[in-house]
Amino acid sequence: MVGLLGGTAALGAAMGAGGTAAGVAVASTDEQSSSGSGQVVPFFGPHQAGISTPVQDRLHFAAFDLSPGATRDDLIALLTAWTNAASRMTTGHDVGTGAVTGPPGSPPDDTGEALGLPPARLSLTIGFGPGLFVDTDGKDRFGIAASRPPQLADLPAFAGDALDPAVSGGDLCVQSCADDPQVAVHAIRNLARLARGTASVRYSQLGFGRTSSTSTSQTTPRNMMGFKDGTANLKTEDTAAMNTHVWVQPGDGPDWMTGGSYLVSRRIRMLIEPWDSTPLTEQERVIGRGKGSGSPPGRNDEFDPLDLTAKGSDGELLIDSTAHVRLAHSSHNNGAVLLRRGYSFTDGTDNLGRLDAGLFFIAYQRDPRTQFVTIQTSLAGKSGDALNEYIQHVGSGLFACPSGVRPGQYWGQRLFEQA
Repeated sequence: MVGLLGGTAALGAAMGAGGTAAGVAVASTDEQSSSGSGQVVPFFGPHQAGISTPVQDRLHFAAFDLSPGATRDDLIALLTAWTNAASRMTTGHDVGTGAVTGPPGSPPDDTGEALGLPPARLSLTIGFGPGLFVDTDGKDRFGIAASRPPQLADLPAFAGDALDPAVSGGDLCVQSCADDPQVAVHAIRNLARLARGTASVRYSQLGFGRTSSTSTSQTTPRNMMGFKDGTANLKTEDTAAMNTHVWVQPGDGPDWMTGGSYLVSRRIRMLIEPWDSTPLTEQERVIGRGKGSGSPPGRNDEFDPLDLTAKGSDGELLIDSTAHVRLAHSSHNNGAVLLRRGYSFTDGTDNLGRLDAGLFFIAYQRDPRTQFVTIQTSLAGKSGDALNEYIQHVGSGLFACPSGVRPGQYWGQRLFEQA
């Protein structure tokens, strides 16, 4: 998985396929409306698509590292090319001159595996990692260190972490979500191709089966442990909650992040074989909900409120003191909540024949320091989550996702204008 789509060709050649640093080519209104009725997620807007967008079925997430010799101009050129390509792919169009209509003596501008496929609600979301602002040697490579938001503070080490640096971090990330896996993969493949010579893929992750619902129109899905996941997730129709917990507000930090959000990713491996050998009653105690209905203990409906003080006839708490839902609940974490957009994954088996599967956790928030860090500290604490016996956090990432893009702009343009 590490370096899955990396390359070394020059970005200059790619710019002819994807645009120039002087401006962003945009699919016309007629083109957008012809790209599959009801299947286009608007790319342009006040917020990036893929955050409040109702969660799609498939994910291809990739983190990129900038090449050692990359300059500020190279980075801006890359972001311009990516924006141009993204605006076309999300409307169901090829990158540049296309997969089959360009000069026959040159490599096609588009890789072609999405030819004939509808847009499938493709959304592409970009994030900037801490290393983009200051590298491991403390160098301000691109002249933007002073514009690093305080919310982009490195995540602390949590008890029980088993993080692999090869699948953690990254200077940039792109979250590609769609209802067709080929469409999602096609998008990352073409962005990686455009990046050759300026950036390469550090790691990537395929995901299936969304593990949360972000809209009241969606049912709650199940994760690889068989439980409904994300019952209490924020819903994007709740504008007040989104403004309070997800969207960066004026005055929160540097102006270029207003209207954006902060993404935390965690690759969480589930220890499937021990879990599958655990009795149902114990599984339900660990999670704190019924496996079938998703309801709290003693209740019948998934959306019945959690009563963390309720006791059974034996005087014991109905929701165990170490149950996952108790320790993750906002009342246990100073009111902290997240907008989750995670996906299940299976990456074959390891060298012992165990299923390499779990949750690629993705969450958006206004301030990771008071939201994700607060919640994860509770879950990883000494008297922490009973679920920790069955999971391992093996990958991690933190990214600042700027506000949305207007036609003619490129991703993150305000950062470079203000830095």
